[in-house]
Amino acid sequence: MAREDRLRVLARIKEYEEQGRFNDDVEEDAPAAPIQPGEVDYTIRKLSSKMKTGVANFLGKAFFENMIRKHKLIIKEVTGLENATAVTGGAIVTCNHFHLSDNYAVYRTIKPALKKRHYLYKVIKESNYTNFKGPVRIMMRHANTMPLSSNYATMREFFKGMKILLDRGEKILIYPEQAMWFNYRKPRPLKPGAFKFAAKFNVPVIPVFICMKDSDVLDDDGFPVQELYVHYLPAIYPDSNLPVNENAAQMMDKNYKLWVDDYEAFYPR
Repeated sequence: MAREDRLRVLARIKEYEEQGRFNDDVEEDAPAAPIQPGEVDYTIRKLSSKMKTGVANFLGKAFFENMIRKHKLIIKEVTGLENATAVTGGAIVTCNHFHLSDNYAVYRTIKPALKKRHYLYKVIKESNYTNFKGPVRIMMRHANTMPLSSNYATMREFFKGMKILLDRGEKILIYPEQAMWFNYRKPRPLKPGAFKFAAKFNVPVIPVFICMKDSDVLDDDGFPVQELYVHYLPAIYPDSNLPVNENAAQMMDKNYKLWVDDYEAFYPR
């Protein structure tokens, strides 16, 4: 991303923040072609899907570990991991979304809480699945990603796949703020989707909030690389006595409060 493009994104973040448009996309993405039914093997059942997933995860690990070696991704501290390891079954993992590498920071730190031969699945937007080229396209399509779709029939496959994955004990990362805001530190209002999944499929939510500090390293566009402080917060369990929507709203409010409390405890006023 050229510095001029990133500056436009930062200006748009400031504008949207002033307008209260906290969940709107600030990136300059091209329109996405709808993902068609049968296009995504959400549970990685086919042999070809397993092979592509192996290649994608190899590429992804090499890419992000190289960023770590070059101090372009700095995971400074991890706290509260016991909150994740205590959840032995399937769960929704929520995290604030501020950089393309934040999903790897979660995956790298949550590995002790994953079962053997389990990966962290990531829900991504449709354009991330359709628009990239080259090695990034392979990672976006096959590194245990679960793309959303504007096609209703494809979303039925998405929901079915999510249930299968959660039933077998997988952890699925969802960004409830919806859009990525580059290096934005404050918690943004949440969308209910992640919590509806948790309520519908009766699994807990593991909230993660990543706090940041400027390092003395500059990224390729001249901005300070952020030191990441990955905070695993207490798991939020659904109340089976409540209807799905009410249950989801309650879980969402609890998640947001945990994020706000963590933000206020970390950053000086």
